[in-house]
Amino acid sequence: MLETSARLLRLLSLLQVRRDWTGPALAERLEVTTRTVRNDIDRLRRLGYPVEASPGVAGGYRLGETVTMPPMLLDDEEAVAMAIALRTATSATVEGMGEASVRALVKLQRLLPSRLRERVESLRVAALTIPTGGGRIDPGVLVTIAAACRNAERLRFSYEAHSGSTSSRDVEPYRLVTRDGRWYLFGWDRERAGWRTFRVDRIQLRLPVGPRFSPRATPPDDAIAAHVARGVDRGTWRFRARVVVHASAAYVRQRILIPIEITERGPDRSELVLGSDDPGMLALHLSMLDAEFDVIDAPALVAALRALAARLDRAAGAFVEPEPAATMPVRSER
Repeated sequence: MLETSARLLRLLSLLQVRRDWTGPALAERLEVTTRTVRNDIDRLRRLGYPVEASPGVAGGYRLGETVTMPPMLLDDEEAVAMAIALRTATSATVEGMGEASVRALVKLQRLLPSRLRERVESLRVAALTIPTGGGRIDPGVLVTIAAACRNAERLRFSYEAHSGSTSSRDVEPYRLVTRDGRWYLFGWDRERAGWRTFRVDRIQLRLPVGPRFSPRATPPDDAIAAHVARGVDRGTWRFRARVVVHASAAYVRQRILIPIEITERGPDRSELVLGSDDPGMLALHLSMLDAEFDVIDAPALVAALRALAARLDRAAGAFVEPEPAATMPVRSER
């Protein structure tokens, strides 16, 4: 059994992860009795954490709203600074950083009193963010979706497909996933009766969220990641191509700055998959490799490469070499 202090931290973490808990469920997770859970809840309340309780068979515990900041070793200024920093970090491209920032922001904003939430919101409205890649997303949208995933609340939204068409969706949200600088929602589409992946920057939420739903058995994390990857590969670009480059993967990454999938095939050979809405753009990026490459089963790219080669050849053929300037004989004085 955990010591009291460690158990309290574990209990607080559980209350922040999910909206509602029954006493028996908390007792099972903490490996204690329901009486111990009630005593620990009272301890958290004395420390300033507003844990709400509802009686009855369907009753349980939830972490409520606060009037003052509970003891987190943070003063008001530090709490505001952390919330702002986490909002900024939600767009991070470092692997795992953006998703972790969203989770932390959801927990922190739940504990911020209203006066501090207003200060954070004021700065968000006044600030201008220059996107560094992917679609531009309001961190508030990410926080709303993340909270809906945690609380098992349905999301209704308008979704713009890659083709430009829009549709209304009613989705049970489960996970937020980052890939190549973009955010994706993995959830169960109720009307289509299947798991679907949605780009968050193409979602227009309809608020408020809800109602609640009973969570389904979800695939393991690696299966979710694979599902999102397949959806991205099918729907992100209109044209995709597979190319074998006669150079190392490290060399290719330095020369091509767009998102690509690279597989090392040897010390001086690599295979990459890249995409675009225009095969001509793929041809331009490949021309900047300064390395030999072979196109594998991508006729649109082959046609674009031939058109680019012909255009460059015509430009080179039209060039007229200037005649050397006449020079006057140089006489030296003796």
